[in-house]
Amino acid sequence: MDKETGKAFDYHLFKRLLAQTRPYRLTFYGVALAGILLTFFAVLTPYILRNIIDDAINARDMDLLLWLSFAMLGVLLGQVIFQLLFNYYANWLGQSVIKDIRILLFKRMLGFRMKYFDNSSIGVLVTRAVADMQRIGEIFSQGFFTIVSDLLKMIAAASMMLWMNWRLALLVFAILPIILYATRLFQKAMKVAFIEVRAQVSNLNSFVQERLTGMKIVQLFTREKIESAKFREINEKHQNAWLKTVWYNSFFFPVAEIVTSIAIGLVVWYGGLQNIANIEVDIAGTIFAFILYIEMLFRPLRQIADKFNTLQMGMVAANRVFKILDTDSRIQDDGTFEKSHVEGAIQFKEVRFGYLEDEEVLHGISFDVKAGETVAIVGSTGAGKSTIINLLNRFYEIDGGCISVDGVDIKKYTLASLRKNIAIVLQDVFLFADTIANNITLKDETITTATIEEAARQIGVHEFITSLPGGYEYNVKERGTMLSSGQRQLIAFLRAYVINPSILVLDEATSSVDTYTEKLIQKATDKITEGRTSIIIAHRLATVKKADKIIVMDAGMIVETGNHKELLKKDGYYSKLYEAQFLAEEEVA
Repeated sequence: MDKETGKAFDYHLFKRLLAQTRPYRLTFYGVALAGILLTFFAVLTPYILRNIIDDAINARDMDLLLWLSFAMLGVLLGQVIFQLLFNYYANWLGQSVIKDIRILLFKRMLGFRMKYFDNSSIGVLVTRAVADMQRIGEIFSQGFFTIVSDLLKMIAAASMMLWMNWRLALLVFAILPIILYATRLFQKAMKVAFIEVRAQVSNLNSFVQERLTGMKIVQLFTREKIESAKFREINEKHQNAWLKTVWYNSFFFPVAEIVTSIAIGLVVWYGGLQNIANIEVDIAGTIFAFILYIEMLFRPLRQIADKFNTLQMGMVAANRVFKILDTDSRIQDDGTFEKSHVEGAIQFKEVRFGYLEDEEVLHGISFDVKAGETVAIVGSTGAGKSTIINLLNRFYEIDGGCISVDGVDIKKYTLASLRKNIAIVLQDVFLFADTIANNITLKDETITTATIEEAARQIGVHEFITSLPGGYEYNVKERGTMLSSGQRQLIAFLRAYVINPSILVLDEATSSVDTYTEKLIQKATDKITEGRTSIIIAHRLATVKKADKIIVMDAGMIVETGNHKELLKKDGYYSKLYEAQFLAEEEVA
């Protein structure tokens, strides 16, 4: 849980939130004006009723009664109109602000390093971008403006009571500190409680998101009962966090009602004594007005406490969202060099890197890839093969050394220019819940349907795609679950092919496909690597035999370099890998 205190109000955080309303200043001031006018009409109502009772009814003045009745009607209509405007535009402002912050947050997350996502729960980030945003919107729609409006009503009601009858007013004010103190305690307790609520909501979202994503593993290893028990435990913590807020509400609101009732009782009792003793005559209207003013003075305190809950929940949510916005985890994109088409010469020079501090993965590796050359990188799991690709695309920043493309340090390229020249087919293919065509083009309007179909024919997948319902418009659903792993791999291969990259990377691209699909990809690989720099990362050495150069890695270091025949002659690391994978098959053949 975030380290936050029960501080009732964070001025600096709120000031930062108000800054988000600058594009909507006219609406902001309009809502504020509507709140002021609501206060004006609200305090007029009891005053007019007092005059109706004391001046019109007691004096039997029909003309005055009619005039005051029309005045009351006008005041009530004014309240209705400005209440409508207040509610609508306060909510409109809140939704506009969270729309802007959500766009800003998503844009910010798009620029984060992969390391940030490695260390963050996706469920928590989803909570920040969705549920927490809604809480921020409620600051304006149900919190801040309502609190200010209620405070104005309280000040106006207290002023009217003092003006009408200062003795009765002082009697009411003597009770006021009790509810003010109770409200203060309530606000502090609720701030702490809501911090816990938001933490438990994040934990719940994260747990559910992970289990739904990994449902196949849960069922495969028969962990339904275990995960159900874990969920029950997390759910109980979430329930207990909410019940704590319910307990505070259950205690505070009855106390507030009792104090209000006591204040009304004292006013009626003392006002009645004054009337009986002939100290005050024609006081019935004043007592009636005071009862309404007491409600106007005390009820906002109860509502402010409730709205302050909303404000505090929004402030907690805003604090969490701004922590993400303030996170310094962006990839530095201050390069100015741009090139629409690179030749594809790649150089790694004494590159050092570790995902964690003091745990180096690459130990000063150096190698060259000539433009148009096909280079394979092989080695056991954890040798650092995929790390090389992550660094080439600047998903992570190196700790030492230099990586260059066409003799230019990749940090000097703009990120867009660098990545547009590199296409990758990963082992774990990710497809969006969209059509096959959109998953191939990623909605790049420069790639036409004709281009997609021609590319599909060239690599031999056009027939497979057209056999699906709807063909290229077939929706693969979330993460491409409607397709087999081999089919997803073919789509990913086609996605990389259609952008005509200068550098092509195949990261274990054939490790999870059947023999027929592997042959399709092998045939396509031979075609598209012609005249194009290609890097092939693979465990299965059959995919790298034709490579111009093979780099053999072990424990973050390059142990051998050469082509397939040269490495076999060395009788080294590569030779042992080859023998382990293929000699048995050749003997059977």
